[in-house]
Amino acid sequence: MTKYLRMMAIISIFAIPAGCQMDHSTSASDVKAANAELNREANAALQSLYTKTPQARALAQRAKGILVFPDVLKAGLIAGAHHGEGELIENGKVTGYYATTAASYGLQAGVQRFGYVMFFMTSSALNDLKTSNGFEVGVGPSIVVVDSGMAKSITTSTTQSDIYAFIFDQKGLMAGLGLQGSKITKLSR
Repeated sequence: MTKYLRMMAIISIFAIPAGCQMDHSTSASDVKAANAELNREANAALQSLYTKTPQARALAQRAKGILVFPDVLKAGLIAGAHHGEGELIENGKVTGYYATTAASYGLQAGVQRFGYVMFFMTSSALNDLKTSNGFEVGVGPSIVVVDSGMAKSITTSTTQSDIYAFIFDQKGLMAGLGLQGSKITKLSR
């Protein structure tokens, strides 16, 4: 039984990132279409967040950059992983594409989809994302994950952290959701 559980854990760790990778033989038009689709999804995700949490719009107006992951898939059975692709928006324009990936181990079972947005409030935090060879959430700039209760008390005068993250549109069943340990890497497309 233990051998079976270990095998399931290993499979679940590698299944999500492997299933979400783009085929390296894709044409330029396929990449352009994928980027356009990601842009539509990111804009829809931002509008959904702004509608449900108006304070996020106020943060967006002051942010140096906004990293949007509209659709992240998390799955696990003892060991788990999550993966999704998103885009970085600076001054209203897309300046790069990124992937978020994490692996976890512990008491967990289920599958869930969610989106998240990170508002980079300082130039140094944004620079860390853009120049690192894999930005690790929880290492480096201070990040505050904002829940719905905290969002109501956020004002432009109370924001003191480098990065604010909002998790939204959760669908599915999975106990425990966080960003700690996520690695964000720039995609070459």
